[in-house]
Amino acid sequence: MSAMKGILYSVIPVALATFCAAGSAGTHAQGEPYRASVDSDGVQRVQMVGGDYFFKPNHIIVKANVPVELTVQLEPGVVPHSLVLEAPEAGLSVNQDLGREARKFTFTAKTAGKYPFYCRNRLLFFKSHRDRGMEGTLEVVE
Repeated sequence: MSAMKGILYSVIPVALATFCAAGSAGTHAQGEPYRASVDSDGVQRVQMVGGDYFFKPNHIIVKANVPVELTVQLEPGVVPHSLVLEAPEAGLSVNQDLGREARKFTFTAKTAGKYPFYCRNRLLFFKSHRDRGMEGTLEVVE
């Protein structure tokens, strides 16, 4: 039985490292920034997909003082992710875990500027999801 434990103790770390290293933001090329338009009801709606260490789009442009409805859907997978968008000076405060169901976040950005968003998750001693490319910019314009 100790030989089996030895095999498991040597195989599991390698499998875990391989699993965690698979996929990167580089495999999900980003295009031009996504510019939200104002719908007839006065709300800017943005659909974002998150997954294997990426957010798409990863550069979103919205108008200041116009409500935003951001819907985030994760691709299928086993790695948990989150969304952090904290800029109190602009009226932005999102810090939520993401799950299998799409999540909607509503906010109204008050101040023009560029604000980072990212996944705060990290597995043990590996790079954080943000360090692996799961980040982006919310650009607020007048």
